[in-house]
Amino acid sequence: MNPALSSSIRLFPGVGQKRAEAYERLGIKTAADLLRHFPRAYQNRGHIKLLTETHHGEICALMLTVGTQPRTALLKNRMTITKFSAFDDSASCTVVFFNQNYIRDVFHTGATFRFWAKVQIAGNRYEITSPQFEAALPGKSLPEFTPIYPLTAGLSQKLLANACGIALTYAFEAPCDEILPASFRRKKQLPSFAEACRMIHRPNTMAEIDLGRSYFMYEELYQFSLGLAVNRQSRRCGMPPPMPDRELTPFYRALPFALTGAQKRCIDEISRDMGKEIPMSRLVSGDVGSGKTAVAAASIYLCLKNGRQALLMAPTEILANQHYQELSPLFEKLGFSVGLLTGSLSPSRKRAVRAALSAGTLDLLIGTHALLSAGVRAKRPGLVITDEQHRFGVSQRAALAEESGTVRQDGFEPHVLVMSATPIPRTLSLILYGDLDISVIDELPPGRQRVDTFVVNESYRKRLNAFIRKQVSDGGQVYIVCPAVNSEEETDGEEELDQGGEVIGFDFEPGADTSAEARQPHRPHMKSAVTYCTELQQIFPDIPIAFLHGKMKPAEKDSVMCAFASGSVRILVSTTVIEVGVNVPNACLMIVENAERFGLSQLHQLRGRVGRGDRKSYCVLVSDTESETAKKRLQTMCSSYNGYEIAQRDLELRGPGDFFPSQGGGARQSGEFRLGIASLCHDLDQLKEAAEAASATLADDPELEKPENLAARQAMERLFSLNSHAMN
Repeated sequence: MNPALSSSIRLFPGVGQKRAEAYERLGIKTAADLLRHFPRAYQNRGHIKLLTETHHGEICALMLTVGTQPRTALLKNRMTITKFSAFDDSASCTVVFFNQNYIRDVFHTGATFRFWAKVQIAGNRYEITSPQFEAALPGKSLPEFTPIYPLTAGLSQKLLANACGIALTYAFEAPCDEILPASFRRKKQLPSFAEACRMIHRPNTMAEIDLGRSYFMYEELYQFSLGLAVNRQSRRCGMPPPMPDRELTPFYRALPFALTGAQKRCIDEISRDMGKEIPMSRLVSGDVGSGKTAVAAASIYLCLKNGRQALLMAPTEILANQHYQELSPLFEKLGFSVGLLTGSLSPSRKRAVRAALSAGTLDLLIGTHALLSAGVRAKRPGLVITDEQHRFGVSQRAALAEESGTVRQDGFEPHVLVMSATPIPRTLSLILYGDLDISVIDELPPGRQRVDTFVVNESYRKRLNAFIRKQVSDGGQVYIVCPAVNSEEETDGEEELDQGGEVIGFDFEPGADTSAEARQPHRPHMKSAVTYCTELQQIFPDIPIAFLHGKMKPAEKDSVMCAFASGSVRILVSTTVIEVGVNVPNACLMIVENAERFGLSQLHQLRGRVGRGDRKSYCVLVSDTESETAKKRLQTMCSSYNGYEIAQRDLELRGPGDFFPSQGGGARQSGEFRLGIASLCHDLDQLKEAAEAASATLADDPELEKPENLAARQAMERLFSLNSHAMN
């Protein structure tokens, strides 16, 4: 590793404690972190306009020559104003600066500058105020593209750009360890790490932006593929506990409903696995409402009837309670004991539950992360289940199996079953979950009602508010989902000039139309849960309303969800933290604000929160987007109700980002696997290529011990460590 890139951000010029804390809020602690803090877009400052080509209020690039020497005057409020005139081939304009007296020493008659400014036009007079500027010197070309970085309070675009410039200098001072194999970089004609960083942060052409992005996309997918391949290599091969009795008739008779053919098929696959001589590692993937819990219950029954114990871990306390309430009557009817272990239990109750588990008198234990705590030891564990697998990591799943105590006590290794309510296209699931066998529940139980779905824009707001009131007046409840937690996320703290003008998105498709019209982003105002909840409380002062988001403490979230489930809260304003949550049969209306900011599979998950009871239910997607691609995506939600069809459509339109689970950036609260650039690719070709390269590397160096693979191993371990809450 280039030692300069390991230097702390606190050592950079002008970075004190507060500014360092601001950088760290963006995940930036070192120079290397800075280089991987990628722009979200670029301003096209190479597109120079003549003054007469502009319109009032437009932010654009102008190439102007100074016509008069700047003069400074003192205003009544003790401010100063500095003015001078500048011109191009079409007209002249007045340039104004406030409280910047040094400007007099910067601009001299006859000198030419490129200005980035908001143009004010009155009649035939032009004026620009406090513009950004660069000197146009003979023999020196100005960069066409200026990066726009994601920001946080306390940082500006200028500070980020200057800091990235310093980090770039470090990158070129000494050789950098490459993560991608040299042969792969040659094959794909990719630049070096340092040059790729330069292309991202200081690009000269559109082609350089594309090539730099490709480098880091492949680098990220290669790390990801290495991690999956290592998981496959280390797939558990111990001896599972013997389970010869796999008769399920008593279980089927105890159920209050008939299972679908898809559920029975998955149960048969699990039953066969539990009779094999290697431990089961199986993923059950099913659409919202497809009945995954019943499949899990069948696997638990097989485990218990063979004299073993089972553990089921859910991502939230409220979901763990829901499983306990559903499963405990069933298994007690079948003659088995069921316990619950969550963080909110009293210390004495926790001790009693742990003691019963270790003594073997408790057959099934359901819980949250509390199952990973010290002292949780099963006497005869045979099955470990994690629900909503994308909320737990490989390390947590392995820890649950290890904490069960099997290997230590009787030499057996428990079977592992993981469940996901995120439908994933088959081709992608084989790559993402290659270390697991996969069962798919592709059939919904009869009687599951369809949720009518509509796409509307802001012009429908009054009618939508009236519809909300009608649903609540009729006894129903309403979810409203926003993409952000609070208002600070709406602007990233950026000033008008830093976010305006002709902007080119970072996530363009290679080979696509790169004209200004085609690449101008359409980003309507983003609603935040906290702010919008306050607005709704003024609109509906007589209706109990609450908000929920991922930054709240677990106890606070559970309290709000319990209040909504009990009906004491009628409208819940939330981020996507509720996409996996408690079953509220009374909820009949789901409204998603800024729907264009969500993936289709995510919207499908949110829609699945309603329509769980007898009430006619609706999903309303609110979007003012002008993007034709986004409009097509949202219309898919109105015509399709099959999660796998929707997932395939999302993959075709948007790429695999929402299945990798994506960069949160404040607008996404789903806890999915975080990829920065790779989530922006538009097909699976790059992922397949990276996976092939990773397999070749491991075939040559299974332990990744060779010097040329050490950087890749460290990067892979870091990636999976940072995302351990979300992987598999």
